[in-house]
Amino acid sequence: MPVNMAANPSSASPLFLREPEIRRGIELLYFGSTHVTRSIDRGLARKGMGRAHHRALYFIARKPDMAVSDLLALLGITKQSLGRVLGELSERGYVEARPGERDRRQRLLRLTKEGEAFEADLYNALRERFAAAYSEAGQGAVSGFWAVLEGLVPEEERPRVEALRGA
Repeated sequence: MPVNMAANPSSASPLFLREPEIRRGIELLYFGSTHVTRSIDRGLARKGMGRAHHRALYFIARKPDMAVSDLLALLGITKQSLGRVLGELSERGYVEARPGERDRRQRLLRLTKEGEAFEADLYNALRERFAAAYSEAGQGAVSGFWAVLEGLVPEEERPRVEALRGA
C-alpha cells in the first residue's frame, strides 16, 4: 500500500541545513518535477513536441506580446534553440509574431486560438497536479514551498520572475 507522504508529512529536522535534509529536498524536487512533467509529456508527444515547446507556450500565454528577446532571457536557452522551437510552433499555427510598435525590428509573440487551446490543455494537467498537492499540504506549506523555490532563483533573475505575478 503506497504511503501518502502529504497526509503524513515528515517535518524538517531542526538541523535542516545538514546533508541528509538537503539531499531529501533535492530528491523530492527531482521526483516531483519528473512526475509533474510526465503529466504533460503524453500530450506533447502526440504533437511531436517536447518540454521546450511547452515552456515557450506557457510563457507566451502568460505574457502575450512578449518580445522574442524577453522570452530568450526568461527561458535561458540559446537563440538557435529558441528559433527552432518558435519556428515549429509557428508552422503548426500555435504562435504568431508581429513587429513591435516602437521598434519594428522587435518581434512580439502571441498564441493563436489553436495555441491557446493547446496550452490550456497542458496547463490543466499541471493545474490538477498542483491543486491536489497544494490542497494536501495546506497554505503554510505552499508558502514555504514558494519561499524555497524563490530562494533557488538567482537574485538577478528574481525581478523577471516577479514580473510574471501580475500577468
